[in-house]
Amino acid sequence: MEKTINLFDFIKILKKRFILIMSLTALLVGIAAVMSYFVLTPVYQSETQILVNQKLDAQQQSQFEAQKLEIDLQLINTYSIIIKSPVILTKVIERLDLNTTPEQLMDQISVTNANNSQVVSVKVKDPDYKQAVEIANTLAEVFKREIPVLMSVDNITILSSAKVSEYPVPIKPNKLLNLVIGGVFGFFIGMAIALLLEVFNKKIKSEHEVEEILEFPIIGYISPIK
Repeated sequence: MEKTINLFDFIKILKKRFILIMSLTALLVGIAAVMSYFVLTPVYQSETQILVNQKLDAQQQSQFEAQKLEIDLQLINTYSIIIKSPVILTKVIERLDLNTTPEQLMDQISVTNANNSQVVSVKVKDPDYKQAVEIANTLAEVFKREIPVLMSVDNITILSSAKVSEYPVPIKPNKLLNLVIGGVFGFFIGMAIALLLEVFNKKIKSEHEVEEILEFPIIGYISPIK
């Protein structure tokens, strides 16, 4: 007869294999800790914000404000592409003397803006926190300088520059999350092994199993004889 495990049996198995389960949990937490603290390279992120806003005099502003806003919003998508283009990134690499290529630097940069917002956020990821700040600020400065040449417009203002923090926190690896994931996986793997050991254990351990196998009721017990 196929062996089945009810909730009571399951709890008994967990108690019986408690050391095994906790050992595997501790092992995977330890592996996650070693990977997070000693193996994986921390990656930091810096951010600068650019305001897209055409400068107009008072008379022009009253006449063309709505039209200007719509044009600026349409240009933001174009600007997001230009910011990550080789023509901008090459100048950033040259100015900072970076040992990288425009394609590699492009992978470190993300450009976003909220819906109907004239503010463009430029985020840079790098294993060196100070270098991430330098790249973000230089990128904004080069872009502001080059956009009038590329598009014959002058509507870029650096709203906020990236700043160096005294105690920078890497965005990855997320050490606490890795430890939690390691603990959860260790617990479930230990529990799965404990259940498999019990299922494949063919020894009869109780009168309940005898009833299941023989399909007859128990009518008496023989006490151990010393």
